[in-house]
Amino acid sequence: MADNLDCDLAIIGGGLAGSLAAFAFARLRPKVRLLLVEREGALGGNHIWSFFDGDVPAQDRWLIDPLVTHRWPQGHEVRFPGYVRRLDTPYNSIASGRLDAYGRNLLDGSLLLDADVTDVGPDHVALSDGRMINARAVLDARGGGDLSALRCGWQKFVGHALLMKVPHGVERPVIMDAAVDQRDGYRFVYLLPWDEHTLFVEDTYYSDTPDLDISALDARIAAYADAKGWEVEAVVHRESGVLPVAQGGDFDRFWPPQDLVARAGVRGGLFHPMTGYSLPDAVAFALWLVEQPLEGLATATRARAAAHWRSGGFYRMLARMLFRAAAPDQRWRVFQRFYRLDPRLVGRFYSGRSTLRDRIRILCGKPPVPIRSAMRAVLNPHA
Repeated sequence: MADNLDCDLAIIGGGLAGSLAAFAFARLRPKVRLLLVEREGALGGNHIWSFFDGDVPAQDRWLIDPLVTHRWPQGHEVRFPGYVRRLDTPYNSIASGRLDAYGRNLLDGSLLLDADVTDVGPDHVALSDGRMINARAVLDARGGGDLSALRCGWQKFVGHALLMKVPHGVERPVIMDAAVDQRDGYRFVYLLPWDEHTLFVEDTYYSDTPDLDISALDARIAAYADAKGWEVEAVVHRESGVLPVAQGGDFDRFWPPQDLVARAGVRGGLFHPMTGYSLPDAVAFALWLVEQPLEGLATATRARAAAHWRSGGFYRMLARMLFRAAAPDQRWRVFQRFYRLDPRLVGRFYSGRSTLRDRIRILCGKPPVPIRSAMRAVLNPHA
């Protein structure tokens, strides 16, 4: 029989949420015997996370600043048909390779890679090799899990880092280039200039279904690069993903009160309902978690997740308006109107901290969708 393992806190899943929670404990509560368990051979998978400066409070940046691989202090821009806007808010990106290297150094003996989990309970984790991890508390951070209790649209993407033969000429991140053909919902291209010869190009779209045709998006990225006149020497990085955009659902069915395993990240519903992004919530959750007693962790994390769900009602309503009130090829008009608003409002929106005045401003005026369809989406959340 393989030797069992003992710890105070077992964190299952070495993605962004699980890793940040482990990093917070390693830095602030080093006496807690921690074990971060990851199925793959590296932390973070194959992914790039990005965030605006306003997404994370200045006092909390210490947790993620060591992970930042690219920073653009000059700000970013958006592009729509007939409308381009530059915003001054700095932008940052984290590559999974940096997260993995940092985690290996910080966690050292508290990291268990290539570990396939077969069973999780509030005080134990069973591994496929026969070992059992016994813990005072267990935190499940293994991605989305079962989202069937939520009514979701989907943000889907494929990204290529393109090495150019000559400088590409993109000076700052382009968060949305929506001046492209609209297919299967709201589509835009996302650009990150890593250096003058390397450009990350991601084809992204909001869609009604979660299926992702990677080869089709590969071709769309190649066509976009060709249309820009870029001479591509090589594709040096590839990634893809599907993020939930929550329109509604039953939180108690998503996370039943009788489920006594603590959760983090998307598995706990801790993401922005309208954008699907989870980095701001992952940082806030990690720094909250490190102050909690290990006893009763499931109850505490579920209460926090339930409060987050309640606070996200406005964003879920916007998601319903996008998916139910706007024709797929006209959804870009919603974002074009939004990006004409005050940049401070835009920043608070992405960080999930919209004020009451922000919400009124977003909704006031003539909507960029049919009014009857908009009212049905607002007044009938269960449709």
